[in-house]
Amino acid sequence: MLDDIALFVHIARNRSLAKAAAHLGLPAATVTRRLAKLEETIGTQLVFRSARKFDLTVAGEAYFEAFADLVQNAETTLDGLSTDLHGLRGALKVAAPTNISIGILQPMWSDFLKTFPEIQLTLTLSNENKDLLEHRVDIALRAGPQTDERLYQKRLGVVATVLVAAPAYLEQAGAPESPDQIGRHKVVRVSTLPQWQLTNRETGCRETVPVDARVVVDDISLARQLAGDGHGLALLPASEISDDLISGRLTPVLADWQGQQRDIFAVWPTGRLLNARARCLLDYMEPFMAALPVFQGTVVQRDPARSA
Repeated sequence: MLDDIALFVHIARNRSLAKAAAHLGLPAATVTRRLAKLEETIGTQLVFRSARKFDLTVAGEAYFEAFADLVQNAETTLDGLSTDLHGLRGALKVAAPTNISIGILQPMWSDFLKTFPEIQLTLTLSNENKDLLEHRVDIALRAGPQTDERLYQKRLGVVATVLVAAPAYLEQAGAPESPDQIGRHKVVRVSTLPQWQLTNRETGCRETVPVDARVVVDDISLARQLAGDGHGLALLPASEISDDLISGRLTPVLADWQGQQRDIFAVWPTGRLLNARARCLLDYMEPFMAALPVFQGTVVQRDPARSA
């Protein structure tokens, strides 16, 4: 019935059934039939029909005055929502991990803004997984397993973790020769990795190493700095330590073993349509990350010529 009332409002505005039909892209017979159905439903005639003259009845005038503004406002709102959902301009709220965003992904954010200058990006950085629904986030980047059933997720890549230490620390304390010797060493641990799961690259053998850390931090960048300053062994994402491995500030430990891999996901609320701006960002992130070896589980190694 509401659709038929909206149709009647268009008939009244156009002062013609034929013009209303053309405006709405409907067959004239459909407009006539739906108007008659509406009149039958409400029990009164709304339009005087004649070949020469169009006019509203008293009831028609009353209905038009009652619903014209409501229909106009509803259609304006729907048009705005459609533009918001399908347009590549306007607000986009994104959440992402701090370290990866100000590090290896910083060029991605900058290039995205240059490519889509009419998108107004609000980028919230945090190493904690905040509630996307509560904070009204359109789309987020997250690392590690995603267990929230309220979220859609799409895997964008995988990052290896590497056991590293500063050369000066290893020179002083010696390098462990097997995972069971890690407990003899000082350890800098990231709070998101309470246990270290190491896999032998050749045999596939897995070892879970309980870590009695000297230092526990919730920021990967700080853990990297502390490890580089010689405070102990650290298991860190390859995406955060590539420059340190290349420069030699950090060196791999137990080179035959690799830490657990961390999947990188794009996630968004299941109850919310992915608007065009969020879809655009998702489509932009996928090839950008696919082109970086570190997001395919690769660990950058130091050039032997550089260390010679």
